[in-house]
Amino acid sequence: MSALQFPPLFRGEPLSGQAEPFERAIGLAVAGTEPGTVVYNLAGDTLKASLIFAPEVPLEDAMTVLPVCGLGFQAALGALAPPEVAVHLEWDGRIRVNGALCGRLRVKASTLDPDEVPDWFVLGLELEMRGTGDSPGADPDRTCLLEEGCAEITPDGLLEAWVRHSLYWINRWLDDGVQPVHATWRGLVPTLGEIIEIDGRNGTFVGVDERFGMLLRSGETTDLIPLSSRLER
Repeated sequence: MSALQFPPLFRGEPLSGQAEPFERAIGLAVAGTEPGTVVYNLAGDTLKASLIFAPEVPLEDAMTVLPVCGLGFQAALGALAPPEVAVHLEWDGRIRVNGALCGRLRVKASTLDPDEVPDWFVLGLELEMRGTGDSPGADPDRTCLLEEGCAEITPDGLLEAWVRHSLYWINRWLDDGVQPVHATWRGLVPTLGEIIEIDGRNGTFVGVDERFGMLLRSGETTDLIPLSSRLER
């Protein structure tokens, strides 16, 4: 396989076998590796890749990277997949393709303090390309790209497109603020306006605040669930 092509300021670090990009990226970030490193493993049926960031804003603001890179993924798959394939984003980073779960974005940072500027921030993508070996349709709420008519999409092509489109949205966020991100993201979230259960609470997902914290309404009360609560401990 030829070396993957990433935009300027990004560089790839390929892994093989059972190596986990998310854990490797965290180790590299702790060791002081430059931001913009793309750690990836395309060996199995699941595309796994992680991006290393060095935010210059407090953690709660830096969490906007999660929906921003979600928009990057939606744009990337939208450009490569047949037009009938629909991509939706969950608030917590899960990715749905044609209504079924197909992958997720996950995040970890050097701190859990929402007001502290992190030394590093790692965002990981995991996406089912060819399934897990179970019979197709065995779990109607889970899918893979192969089952959704995306057999022509390669992991390397999708990874390159994801990084490229994510960079576009990162620059849009930095240049134009959070409003364009909000406007596009809201149209891709299927549970917005629905009754959901999260962290043991039930309520209506009525929207998000300026830092993508969830506004959950129950009766006369609206609670704010910070997006930083989705960080892995």
